[in-house]
Amino acid sequence: MSLKRFGVSLEGELLDELDRYVDANGFANRSQAIRFLVEKNVAEQKWQCGHIVAGTVIIMYNQTKRKITSKIAAIQQNYQDVILSSSQYYLNEQFCLHIATVTGEAFRLTELSDKLISIKGIKHGKLVMSRAD
Repeated sequence: MSLKRFGVSLEGELLDELDRYVDANGFANRSQAIRFLVEKNVAEQKWQCGHIVAGTVIIMYNQTKRKITSKIAAIQQNYQDVILSSSQYYLNEQFCLHIATVTGEAFRLTELSDKLISIKGIKHGKLVMSRAD
């Protein structure tokens, strides 16, 4: 459920930084970037630890968008040490559900999910983890 409670004011320099962040990370708009940053901050506070965890990274994307699949593969290549398996489910001609099963240190899984979720064109993404140590 999405609620609009109040507007947020930012200084010009900070707003410029936000715009650069939006562009650099391929977010659709400022709201998506702010939402991602807040969720990331909350999750990182919970998972700034070396606990061994297991879980999944789930992303939904429009497969007709250019190069999303290759970007996912390139990112996952750098995280082979924590990825147990990776599957794609083509839901229809347009949408694909990608699930990566992962295990390792919590901060490393968070890092992986942040990179996947911030790919331009990702419609939804989520990391679900549970302690495994």
